[in-house]
Amino acid sequence: MGKPYWLTRYQVDETMSDFAEMAQRLRNAYRAGPVAPLRDGLSPVDVDGAYEVQSINTAHWLGQGRRIVGRKIGLTAKSVQQQLGVDRPDFGVLFADMQLEDGGTLPSEHLLQPKVEAEVAIILETDLPSTETTYNDVLRAAAWAVPALEIVDSRIADWKITFADTVADNASSAFFVLGKERISLKGLDLRTCGMAMEFDGEVVSHGAGVACLGHPLEAAAWLARTLAERGEPLKAGDVVLTGALGPMVPLRPGTYITASIGGLGTVGFTYSERSS
Repeated sequence: MGKPYWLTRYQVDETMSDFAEMAQRLRNAYRAGPVAPLRDGLSPVDVDGAYEVQSINTAHWLGQGRRIVGRKIGLTAKSVQQQLGVDRPDFGVLFADMQLEDGGTLPSEHLLQPKVEAEVAIILETDLPSTETTYNDVLRAAAWAVPALEIVDSRIADWKITFADTVADNASSAFFVLGKERISLKGLDLRTCGMAMEFDGEVVSHGAGVACLGHPLEAAAWLARTLAERGEPLKAGDVVLTGALGPMVPLRPGTYITASIGGLGTVGFTYSERSS
């Protein structure tokens, strides 16, 4: 079997590529701090160019030994799409080293300007190779639903992002936490399920499944179709973070964050003070 389409397509001469220079700029930001928006090389709605930058970094990190375990969906709220001037969600790659244990601790020095949001995650039992994947296809393919927290971060200064900026920046991804419980989707109402996210017991965000593109599984179906069209379909075992159920909230060091999602249970982690 040959290399996946998305990997071979973006193995370019990085010294000759403007996209590769922007990808390097974003990689450097993880260590050196946020960079200016990528307006010098990407128009705000350059979908293809932004995903090329993301894919160059994906290939780079795979070459460094990182392992893909799934995908995340972003921009599932219509209000956020309108704010960025687009009519679609976006997606990014989940690597194994981005997962934090439920109840674990995330050191604040690992992040730049982080925020957190609560989501429904699904874990696939079978592949989703079709460009015409539907809600029902996802329902049949999903083994489990899991409560999740996604810690988002931006390598773009002050979160002054356009659609192209966040896509190029791996959909502003950072870390994620999956709850310990694995719940069958049979009979589960993910459309009207309620969500409450708390910082040290204080509710800071709330919402419901309908906020996620109308239904978390509709968001997952969009992702499956989109990735199949790109030649990189979702596979059995993949984790899919389906999108926020309520507003994301900036993290505060020294805080214990929990989210409870109706029918799924609770997930949490501690965001630690910066070590001296």
